[in-house]
Amino acid sequence: MKKKVIDFIKENSMIKSGDKVLVALSGGPDSVCLLHILSELRELLHIEVYAAHVNHCLRGESALKDEAYVEELCKNLNIKCFVKRVDINKISEEQNISTEMAGREERYKFFEELKNEYSLDKIAIAHNANDQAETLIMRALRGTGIEGLVGIKPVRDGIFIRPILILRRKEIEEYCEINNLNPRIDETNLEEIYSRNKIRLKAIPFIEENFNPDIVATLNRLAYSCSKDVEFIQEEVEKRFPKLCTKENRSILIKEEAFNEKEALLTRIIKKALFEVSSKHNNFELKHIQDIIALKDKGTGKQINITNGVIALNEYGDIRIKLVDSKKVKENKVLNLENIKDELDKNQKVVIEDDILGNYELIVEDLKKGEKFSKDRFIKSFDYDKISNIDIRFRQNGDKIIPLGMKSSKKLKDIFINNKIPKEERDFIPLVLFNNEIAWIVGSNVSETFKVTNKTKKVIKITFKGKEN
Repeated sequence: MKKKVIDFIKENSMIKSGDKVLVALSGGPDSVCLLHILSELRELLHIEVYAAHVNHCLRGESALKDEAYVEELCKNLNIKCFVKRVDINKISEEQNISTEMAGREERYKFFEELKNEYSLDKIAIAHNANDQAETLIMRALRGTGIEGLVGIKPVRDGIFIRPILILRRKEIEEYCEINNLNPRIDETNLEEIYSRNKIRLKAIPFIEENFNPDIVATLNRLAYSCSKDVEFIQEEVEKRFPKLCTKENRSILIKEEAFNEKEALLTRIIKKALFEVSSKHNNFELKHIQDIIALKDKGTGKQINITNGVIALNEYGDIRIKLVDSKKVKENKVLNLENIKDELDKNQKVVIEDDILGNYELIVEDLKKGEKFSKDRFIKSFDYDKISNIDIRFRQNGDKIIPLGMKSSKKLKDIFINNKIPKEERDFIPLVLFNNEIAWIVGSNVSETFKVTNKTKKVIKITFKGKEN
């Protein structure tokens, strides 16, 4: 099995002679197996091995036993071990993120600190072949593209390496047993309440029994095949990007001719432009790319808000992707709809397009007799008789709303936190105001002030609708 790992390390150029390698050590079978194998290969590979353990303080006595176990293991293997205790529940609450996300961020932050302090070269993570198979199934169920089917990469950013990605979980457990390592077992991995655990404990065994007994290896081959295709596509993108795009300060101009390229290439060129303009990589979706492609045919001067302060602007057929100051957007963008009152008084439907709406159109109309209130979060109904003027804008400091069902006002900031809206998105959520009072945080809360009651005579329905591409 060690030869299998050595070959995998060499095939993926994970480690070079003289490297200092830090192992992320939880105390479970995977990380214990990884640490033991690398400790056995120290002389052969000419490397130094270190270990890092983060106690998340989530599992009480079990977490303390994990910590004691890894310290004893490292002592027996003559490996320097770094341990850190972090109150993950506290961080999760303070930052409004899940404990899983908070734990991951704290672990990687700790690894980075150690890397800088001790001049470490590589950080070894103990993902295995079963993890890869589970990842591919989860992503496929969510409708991923070819990049998603690459799955877990053997090497990421030239720093993070996964030497036992080639090993099956069964092989790892057998290795631990043969070497009397007695790793710790996280009981939460045996609970079927998590999606990944359901795939691990139910889906994969079912597929192995009824369809493909070697499904784990099959999915790992798929990941490898997709990785080679993605490498080729990305090389083409890197070749074409300088010819089709121009960088200018905080913006990138995508030339009109780029939109004649095959869609597989065009979408990745746009994605690369978005990534280079904004560091907030994770919030770009396929819809954003499709909206930019559609913008090309909308005419010069048209623009759409993407996310994280990024906008796309049509400049005579070229598309400029640029980063704007969210405060500037908030201060300067106000859409006053006082002129539509006459039309609404006559029960006419009003359709509005404006830059502030991004790639949406605003529809204001009467709620028809007998029509039920929509459950769509982008369609809301209000008491028209309470409304004298209508404005659309973004949030400002100190903004408040009286949420439906409440008597007192609440800060928008607190509502965004409760609804777990990312900070970078909050400045770009449209607000509907009646009489200079916030009536609707689009896609979220509505105000108690303008709700429909049994005394309401006229009801208007406001819809934020995505434009047809």
